[in-house]
Amino acid sequence: MIRIPALAGLVLVLAPPLAPADDFHVTSPDLQSGGTISREFVYARSGCTGANRSPALEWSGSPEGTQSFAITVHDPDAPRVGGWWHWVVHDIPADVQSLPTGASGHDMPAGAVQTKTSFGARGYGGPCPPPGDRPHRYVFTVYALGTRTLDVPAGADPAAVADVIAHHAIGSAAITARYGR
Repeated sequence: MIRIPALAGLVLVLAPPLAPADDFHVTSPDLQSGGTISREFVYARSGCTGANRSPALEWSGSPEGTQSFAITVHDPDAPRVGGWWHWVVHDIPADVQSLPTGASGHDMPAGAVQTKTSFGARGYGGPCPPPGDRPHRYVFTVYALGTRTLDVPAGADPAAVADVIAHHAIGSAAITARYGR
């Protein structure tokens, strides 16, 4: 028989619970969950003719212990192993609860770090699936992190940075929208 010391059980009972997933939300005036992404947020190269602006994101209900936020935009339907990373941002201060439309280009919070995407550049790169593919899903995820900063090399692969983000996540919320051409 395994015995658990009484004090250990007490610590488990008294430990503050993490915020339930239902409490942490992300919304956007620019995106509708399940909806189609507007041309304003579509990539502006490789045959795509969008404005390549990052959409506004707003979040609330972050778990207790949140020290910073991270954002990823991922296309799991891309014809590439591991999908395609369209935006990877970390070290967003814990007091920030939103990013405005176009933030990637000029209005990021102090301290926020935009890392390399699958396009090979830093900052937001909008949807641009291959012509003729069925519409792809684009998952916009905001992560609440239990650390203020991430220690990742400047040129790190976006999937590797996403793994580090997931390792430090204490909560997440997402919006999935679609785009095809």
